[in-house]
Amino acid sequence: MKIRDIRAVLFDMDGTLVDSDAVVDRSWSTWATEYGLSPADVLAVAHGNPAVATVAHFLPNLSDSERAVAGARVLDLECDDLSDVVPTPGAHELIATLDRLGLPWAVYTSAPNRLAKVRLEAAGISPSILVTIDDVAHGKPDPEGYLRVAELVGVDIQHCLVVEDTQVGLAAGRASGATTAGLKGVPADIRLPDLHHLVQLFTE
Repeated sequence: MKIRDIRAVLFDMDGTLVDSDAVVDRSWSTWATEYGLSPADVLAVAHGNPAVATVAHFLPNLSDSERAVAGARVLDLECDDLSDVVPTPGAHELIATLDRLGLPWAVYTSAPNRLAKVRLEAAGISPSILVTIDDVAHGKPDPEGYLRVAELVGVDIQHCLVVEDTQVGLAAGRASGATTAGLKGVPADIRLPDLHHLVQLFTE
């Protein structure tokens, strides 16, 4: 698949369109400390994974209601901390380029709807189509979310480019059948130093 054959771009949110890495680190570190866990161990799993999966991984012996409380706690921490949530380098330029070229784009994130909306707003990004972990039965690395968002965009997944920054997210993109682009050195069909590079590829 060549870049000129791409008909839609499907973005992850955290670490891809929105620079929220510092907030994720702070929130999950606080949560880990409160639950007597190693922040480093939790952070090694939390990025890119649905929060419910991270909570279940580290607190497998809790009841469903106790895990729900634990999940609500980290959500509150993340939603209340927007001090340095900004667009990633090249994000606004890329969105403007896609809009100018008439290429639809959308966001699929492992974050719940409440968190996704406040972070996207903080970064000044307004997708017309947003799919969150609240909208799917199976989160990343399952391909369900990317298949769903491609359906909403109205473009066959084989003509979509999935842009991600984590192994788990790119696994979802690959499993969906999309072409993949990876940030932060994560292996993908296209490796991106930043989103500026994707602007260049679309405008060459």
